[in-house]
Amino acid sequence: MNLVGQPLVRQQVMKGVREFLENRDPVKPLVMSFHGSTGTGKTYVSSMIVRYLFQGGLQSPYVHQFSPIVHFPHAERIEQYKESLKRWIQGNLTNCGRSVFLFDEMDKMHPGLIDVIIPFLGPSWVVFGTNYRKAIFIFISNAGGEQINEMTLDLWRARKDREEISLQDLEPAISKAVFENPQSGFWKSGIINEHLIDFVVPFLPLKRHHVKQCVISELVQQGLEVRPGVVQEVADSIPYFPEEEKIFSSTGCKTVTSRISFYF
Repeated sequence: MNLVGQPLVRQQVMKGVREFLENRDPVKPLVMSFHGSTGTGKTYVSSMIVRYLFQGGLQSPYVHQFSPIVHFPHAERIEQYKESLKRWIQGNLTNCGRSVFLFDEMDKMHPGLIDVIIPFLGPSWVVFGTNYRKAIFIFISNAGGEQINEMTLDLWRARKDREEISLQDLEPAISKAVFENPQSGFWKSGIINEHLIDFVVPFLPLKRHHVKQCVISELVQQGLEVRPGVVQEVADSIPYFPEEEKIFSSTGCKTVTSRISFYF
């Protein structure tokens, strides 16, 4: 697993997915919510899970990705969206009980829309004639990212190493930012009230040495020569925060690929 600088993610997600897949008779689907700022690995981890499960990865017919901007753009059509989302999930679970559903940019989802999938997330046995308890649902969101960054920074200033940060350090701040925010897709959602999310997973901001690791693995992947000068220059060209100390990358590893192309 080529994931840079996310110990909490490795701990939680890998363990959670493995245990879920080994369980022949799960009580409910696996539901995970990924939080963190841009470029910290949320989409990367979800695509890795999917590649692990299905040969075609994200292209597999059993993987379904939803984006509020693409699939649910108009607030006034929310009832229509609810109906089609429910039908889509139901139909696909009938085809394959092990389907994966990815919901991108949950922070841009119309509040109320996501609640239509609640019946599929809980421990009831058969919903609408479908046995669905082997499915995996992943919610991806930048919401909570600022709070995660601030807390990581506070802990860094208090001399607490990034690797020592625990889920307990971050969970209250994420919950507040994500689940109590009227703009969030999870606002007043039954998914939260009924505790249907198994893992709330924080992605920490990346430091300069993490960015360098991203540059190296991208060069290797593209079959390019790993030149220390290039690695350094690409890492230095990325904005860091806070203004004075410049400790954490503002865009994670997001722009690494496009920046590499300047040098080759």
